[in-house]
This record gives sequence, structure tokens and C-alpha cells, in this order.
Amino acid sequence: MKTNKTARLTITAIFVAILLLQTLVPNIGYIHLIPGLPAITTVTLTIAIYGCMMGPKAGFLFGLFWGITRLIAAYAMPADMVSLLLFQNPFISIVPRVLAGVTPGLIVKLFKNKSEKAQKWGYMLAGLATSFVNTAFVIIMTNFVFMSDPSHLTKYMNGGNPAQPLILFLIAALGVNGIVEMIFTGVLTPIIMPSLKYVMKKAAI
Repeated sequence: MKTNKTARLTITAIFVAILLLQTLVPNIGYIHLIPGLPAITTVTLTIAIYGCMMGPKAGFLFGLFWGITRLIAAYAMPADMVSLLLFQNPFISIVPRVLAGVTPGLIVKLFKNKSEKAQKWGYMLAGLATSFVNTAFVIIMTNFVFMSDPSHLTKYMNGGNPAQPLILFLIAALGVNGIVEMIFTGVLTPIIMPSLKYVMKKAAI
């Protein structure tokens, strides 16, 4: 039991270090292809892998940690206007990340006693869902926060044209990145997880 706990703490420490590296080093966790536009988030792969390995409870805490680091980074080193406008709000920074952290563990649980092939599909679904939940709830929370005054957001991100409904504008602005992130995370999660699962089995985690 002690060995199991030590192994889980070691894995968590490694993933915390990876997440901090992705957050602090430019263009690792948040890739800016076009200056000023929303970054493509690769951190979702880290969250998906950790959640698949450690379960929804640990994923909740890891997602919370991700949200807090995103909030701090938005204040300490904002890389674009999106960071300034969106992620300095704790609801937009933290809520989607917590939900994304819980998601992969819940999905993997559904495939726990299935065949190896079915489990791989489960990992793919977990990866896709992690990115989708993060993007979807960033859009939902942003729409909620800026609903009363959408012009404050659209004047910076939509050429000063607030005519388009805010929710549609957000889907257009963030949705493309979300699709790229879903493909990235959905493809790599089932590739990486079998090897990590083998290591965990050997370590009796």
C-alpha cells in the first residue's frame, strides 16, 4: 500500500513538472501560430494522460492545479490579448480545467473491464473529450462572464464589430483551435497510454 502511494505521488510530481514546463516555457504548452490570436493548447494531452492513469479524483485536483497555473500565467506573463481578456478571470481559467481534469478518468472507468481494443477506443474518446470539455466550457464561461457587456470583448477580438452574437463569435474564435486540440489529444492518448499502463502494471499502481 505504501509502495502504491509512493508510486502515485512520484507520477503526480512528474506530471506537475511537465505541466509547469508547458506553462512557463513559450510555445510548448500553448503554441502561438499567429501573434495575437488564441494559442493552441497542448496541455490537454498531459491532462488526458494523467486522468486516464490516475482516475477522476486525482484528475480533479490536477485540473484545478492547471487552472490555477493558467490564471497566474495570465497575470504574470500574458502572451496575447486572449490571456488578458479571458484567463485573468478565475471562472474562465479554472472551471473548464477542473472539468477537463475529471473527464478522462470517468471515461476510462467505463472501459475498465473491456477488451484491449475497446480500451484503446476509450483512451481516444478520453483524449477527444478532454479537449472538447476544456474548449466548450471556456466558451460557455466566457459567454456567461461577458454576456452583459460583449463589446468589451469583441472590440479587441472582432475588429470592433459587436453585431455578431457573442456565443457564435466565441465558437468561431476558439472553435478552430479546439478542433485541432481534439485531434492532437485524441490521436496521441491511445498511442501513449498502453505503454504507460504496462509500466503501471509492473509497478502495481
